[in-house]
Amino acid sequence: MTEMSAPAQKHAHPAFNAILQQRAQDFQLRTADKITAFAGSMGFVYLHAVLFAVWMIVFEKSPWPTLTLVVSLEAIFLSTFVMIGQNRQAAFASAKAAHDFSESEIELKTNTELTRQIHILTTELHKRLLTGSSGADTTP
Repeated sequence: MTEMSAPAQKHAHPAFNAILQQRAQDFQLRTADKITAFAGSMGFVYLHAVLFAVWMIVFEKSPWPTLTLVVSLEAIFLSTFVMIGQNRQAAFASAKAAHDFSESEIELKTNTELTRQIHILTTELHKRLLTGSSGADTTP
């Protein structure tokens, strides 16, 4: 049994593993994945709740204009990371569909060939049982 890397163990689909390997080689994609993973966590929510509360209570007497600007800018950037994540999922779905299609085509061809071989063998067996022939020609 060969040893697989941690991502390959988690996701055994070859198409997904290829995408993971491609993303691991690109610094920008790795960074986007890390930001997206953090932005989609409860830690992100708790951090913002604390930071915004401290900002509104301690640092600013009128926090709303500046806070609105910061939150709007953050939303713009986070929506971009969400779209990057959606692109990643779309790439995986496309690669998986292509891989699954080619695998099913191979299986279809194999099954068709097996069905043909079974038909040939069944026909030969039927012919031998009905005629009592062994299939070997004994005439000189």
